[in-house]
Amino acid sequence: MRIDIWSDVVCPFCWIGKRHLEKALQGFRAEHPDAEVEVLWRAFQLDPNAEAESSETIPEMIARKYGMPLEAAVESQDQMAATFASVGLEFNWRDARSGNTFDAHRLAAMASDHDLDDEADEALKKAYFTDGRLVSDHGVLREIGESIGLSGDAVDGMLASDEYALDVRHDMTMAQGLGISGVPFFVFDGKFAVNGAQPVDVFRQALDTAWAESGKGVTTTDATASDGGAGDGGGAEGPDCTDGSCST
Repeated sequence: MRIDIWSDVVCPFCWIGKRHLEKALQGFRAEHPDAEVEVLWRAFQLDPNAEAESSETIPEMIARKYGMPLEAAVESQDQMAATFASVGLEFNWRDARSGNTFDAHRLAAMASDHDLDDEADEALKKAYFTDGRLVSDHGVLREIGESIGLSGDAVDGMLASDEYALDVRHDMTMAQGLGISGVPFFVFDGKFAVNGAQPVDVFRQALDTAWAESGKGVTTTDATASDGGAGDGGGAEGPDCTDGSCST
């Protein structure tokens, strides 16, 4: 079974949804120890036109975008931090530094070539949400690459070129073709899709259904989303992040 996951580094529900999926996979693998499950991370940019670094804090960005009082924006981030804590994650929104994620996705694509997909995803999200690091900064990306086992010099060389740019754009073109406008978005065996940070039992149902239907030759172009997101907690990131997913 293969699970394609469209995700952006700065999408809070993407990390929450990942934790929900991981918990569902634990139960699934316990019941199906011989099942092989491949997880393929795919790039998605919530704001492809974002500057390399924003001068705004997250609450300031939210207050401006949605026309809400700054106090309400701050409260939304406290709620998101509480949701993170409920799944064992830490969101230090006061330290978060927003920027363009294209090069972060290129680093993730490079990591994928070395079978370090999950390590890259975890390191990038932790850098942004927990450590307050700027994931558009090439020095930061070099350090992240080295922390997961990549050569720092190789990362520098990749970032100085346009290497893996086509891979990132390919993933985003696939997302357009599937009608994906928000993340996280999970496609199970090219047929069954889950949109947003759904509860664990929804992911388990998708796993069981895909496993039962495996081998019928359906492709990713046939994927259809479930009805809406039902993530835990509220709050918003720079893009529209409500109801369990972030949209462009």
